[in-house]
This record gives sequence, C-alpha cells and structure tokens, in this order.
Amino acid sequence: MLGRVRVFALADLHLSAVTPKPMTIFGPGWAGHPGVIWEHWAATIQDTDLVLLPGDLSWAMTLDDALVDLEMVAQMPGEKVILRGNHDYWWSSVSKLRSRLPARMHAIQHDALRFGPPGAGVVVCGTRGWDTPGHLPLDAQDAKILSREAERLRLSLAAAARLRQPGDRLILMLHYPPASPPFQPNVLTPVLQDSGADLIVFGHLHGVPEGRTVSQVGGIPAHLVAADALGCVPRLLLELPEAAATPASV
Repeated sequence: MLGRVRVFALADLHLSAVTPKPMTIFGPGWAGHPGVIWEHWAATIQDTDLVLLPGDLSWAMTLDDALVDLEMVAQMPGEKVILRGNHDYWWSSVSKLRSRLPARMHAIQHDALRFGPPGAGVVVCGTRGWDTPGHLPLDAQDAKILSREAERLRLSLAAAARLRQPGDRLILMLHYPPASPPFQPNVLTPVLQDSGADLIVFGHLHGVPEGRTVSQVGGIPAHLVAADALGCVPRLLLELPEAAATPASV
C-alpha cells in the first residue's frame, strides 16, 4: 500500500440484516441508520485507512446471521478491527470467529494488533469493559465481571507491549465507558492510567449529551464514538506517516 493511513473509530453499528430491529426506539437520529453509516463511511474512509469498531456490531444471535452484517462492513473501504460489545451475542469462540471473518477484518480478544511501518505504527488493544459505579449499582456479580474485565485488559496490554515499537501510538478500545457519572475510580481505572495508551475509544452510550461522558482517564483522552453520538460519521483519531502494513498480532 502507498500513501498515508488514517485511523478512525465508530461503535454501535447495531446492524440487523437478517432480523431487522429498528433503532428508532433510541431516538429519531437512528432512522435508516445503516444506510447513513454506509454513506458517511464511503465519503470518509479510504482503503488504506484503519477503522476501529468497538462493539455492538450486530443484533444477530448466531455467527451465521452476524456474518451477513459483517460482510456488509467488509465491503466498505479500510482495514477493520472489531471488539465485542454487550449485544454481540453471536460472539463466542474467538478462534471460530477469526476463522470465518471476511478479509481485512480482525478481532481483538485478550490480545493486540499492530499496523504500520517500523517505529511509526499503531498498536490496538482493549476489552469489552462493564457497567461501573455511578451508572448502575455495583452488586457482587457486577463486581466480579468488572474485575474479570480488568484482568482481560491487563492481558491485552501485555500483548500490546510485546508488539509496540518506539514511536508507535497505542489506542485502547473499550465498549463500555471507562467510568460513568460521577466518574469515580473503579477497578479499571489504575489499569487504564498505567496503560501508556495515547487515547481511549468507547461506545455503548446512546442519547447522552456532550459533557455527560468521561473525557479523560489519568490524562489519557477518552472519546465516545457511538454511532448516534457522531451522527454516524466515523471519527478521525490520528494519522500515520505511511499506509498500514499487514497487521502483526500477539
């Protein structure tokens, strides 16, 4: 590939080609949202770009049905990295998923990926996350899940550290926000603060006014990239000096 590569993010595509599930229950901004996403994607993304998709890709219940939606994503320009969201019920075995993913689509789970030339690339890692104090009461089961997600994030960051080269940028993907109002620390907070990430992207939240989401964790910028929050326009995160090479993974 030649030219420059840009890194974009867009979460919560909520596709439902097999069994349509209208998203307008979340507001009129979701009317016909798949077509709006494809229109903005085609106008924004080039084939040399990298697109991060942190969760809630498809309402499908099975991988076979989800692949109908994923194939539509695959037909759009760019290299894609996907992360599991809370509504991605079709995502079970990551090895099975990877064996069936369309070309140029990569799944993150307990690991990391690197794109780009030596010393000027980007490493992507992350985990789903979970509801945090301030958003919902944290009962014993929630606390257990959140602790498990913190450990999965540590595994992903360890994989990222093995891939990262001097000069590389590190992007950390979550599906859930890293914190919720009133933005009190939780078990993910120290892991995020010590991650060395250049930025964090997350989705999950719908219809949330600007300024009502966390914007940084320990000085690391955090961006809400849910489709409705962005008007279904992929958000530009950064630009690398050259187009991404074949990704390496750990």
